[in-house]
Amino acid sequence: MSNFIFSINATFPIFLVILLGWFLKHIGLITDEFAEVANKYVFKVSLPVLLFRDIATTSILKDMNIQFVAFCFIATFIMFTICYIFARIYCKDKNMVGAFAQASARGSAAVLGIAFVENICGNSGMAPLMIVSAVPLFNIYSVVILTVCGRDSKKGKEGIKKAFFNILKNPIIIGIVVGVPFSLLSVNIPTIPMKTINYIAQTATPVALIAIGAGFNTNEALAKIKPAVVASVIKLVILPAIFLPLAIMFGFNSSEIIAILIMVGAPTTISCYIMAKNMENDEVLSSNVIVLTTLLSSVTLTLWVFVLKSLGYIG
Repeated sequence: MSNFIFSINATFPIFLVILLGWFLKHIGLITDEFAEVANKYVFKVSLPVLLFRDIATTSILKDMNIQFVAFCFIATFIMFTICYIFARIYCKDKNMVGAFAQASARGSAAVLGIAFVENICGNSGMAPLMIVSAVPLFNIYSVVILTVCGRDSKKGKEGIKKAFFNILKNPIIIGIVVGVPFSLLSVNIPTIPMKTINYIAQTATPVALIAIGAGFNTNEALAKIKPAVVASVIKLVILPAIFLPLAIMFGFNSSEIIAILIMVGAPTTISCYIMAKNMENDEVLSSNVIVLTTLLSSVTLTLWVFVLKSLGYIG
């Protein structure tokens, strides 16, 4: 019951802030122009700064477990590949492929990861290492998929060249790449710039959530509810059902298994909407999946924890 209450406390406020954005737009306090600018701000400024901070302040080399890192790395690649192939087959509207694949595979590991592991295991355990192993790949694969599947993508050599340069200049990728040397060299960022970075990073989630709510169109959302439900089931049920048995087979401990559960079974991250919106993909489908997985994850995560505890795989 305590795990269920924790999950509710972790996920329901996200839904409420999205609802606030919708309400403020509904009463005219927020305009379409505000939502558009907010999306660009999160994509180009606060989200890259957030990822830089998370990477730069996590020691990649501390408590290094090569087998665990390799598992997270390979599982992330397989997860995105499965979701992309399925999206190509399932989505009749090919403009939905990139958004569907990203939303199905990419969870809120960095936001919920450490807090959830600490709640169950008493400390952060392997969550930081999972985040360093998986989250940069989440973003890299997302940029690749969204670039290839974007509405303005072009075929042939020109399209490949454009995709390559889009990846190189993507603010998300830049934030991650700049953060890696700080992590590897254990660079201590001075107080003043660190506080500034924190202030900017802390705006990413609330501004993105309000922008999602403000841009939420009920009619468009209902028209795409079926693919959103399918993507949500993949994210919260099917992927954990595939990768948790593999994690158990490899003999990972409680902290590692919970970190992997967060990696594969956490609700879809709000970054999916921001990236889909700014990279000419289906932002409506992305917002649908975010809302659905956020609401349902309090139940699914709790059920997965209950199953793992009942079978004796976590303490």
